[in-house]
Amino acid sequence: MRWSSCSQYTAYNPTMDKQATAAAESFEAFLAGNPRIVVLTGAGVSVAAGIPAYRDREGTWRHSEPVQHHEFLTEPGRRQRYWARSMRGWPAVRDAQPTSTHRALAILEHAGQVDTVITQNVDRLHQRAGSERVVDLHGRLDQVRCLDCEATHCRELIQRQLSLDNAAVEEPTVMRPDGDADLAAELESQFRVPGCSECGGTLMPDVVFFGGSVPKARVETCVDAIAKADALLAIGSSLQVFSGFRFCRLANELGKPLAIINPGKTRADGIAQLKIEADCQQLLLPH
Repeated sequence: MRWSSCSQYTAYNPTMDKQATAAAESFEAFLAGNPRIVVLTGAGVSVAAGIPAYRDREGTWRHSEPVQHHEFLTEPGRRQRYWARSMRGWPAVRDAQPTSTHRALAILEHAGQVDTVITQNVDRLHQRAGSERVVDLHGRLDQVRCLDCEATHCRELIQRQLSLDNAAVEEPTVMRPDGDADLAAELESQFRVPGCSECGGTLMPDVVFFGGSVPKARVETCVDAIAKADALLAIGSSLQVFSGFRFCRLANELGKPLAIINPGKTRADGIAQLKIEADCQQLLLPH
């Protein structure tokens, strides 16, 4: 074990080559010099769990852009498309298991090193790995809310209703990020969308769609955490979306060190004190 502050975690792997070992040593030095950190995570921490990322190493879209916030609210056909594809994609998110990165961050939290995890993911894998101080910046996919009466519903119960009403939507699909999946257009157009069981209103996953706004109170919680921390660590995110990038910019403005672990380029590379181009699953190892 090369880092003594937590006997269950190390960034070092005996099979690493010299470049990887140097990256691990730089990361451990960052942790040793900043005993209280906030961690900002992106899709890269969940790829190994079978949940695809939106962007490639260059930060460009891998697929067509997802349904936008205003489209979901105003276009019934787009809501129909979302739920049809979500019915096929949700089980992969529901059944996903935390990765080594999720588990390592939970260990670091329990050791007092990680103060808060701010995640841009909606899969709740940080909580399932044991992290307790987590801000779900973009919401949670396992919960659905009614836009009319504000009632909340368990996503799995909605899944059961979707399956009852749409038994024909059973075909092999290509998985996409955040519980999305490819589906034939004719099946999308025939899909029956459930209403709220309380009032019959419009149901929406309890997440912030692209083009939507993160609730102000949630942002303020993140700002306070960064202000009190020694540094910010961003893992597995291209930081192309402003809702996450703003916290890197805030850390820089506050004079807090910023470290980034990501195999490709990110929007915050130019303001980071440490950039490690590596797969986080190889660097953060629980023991």
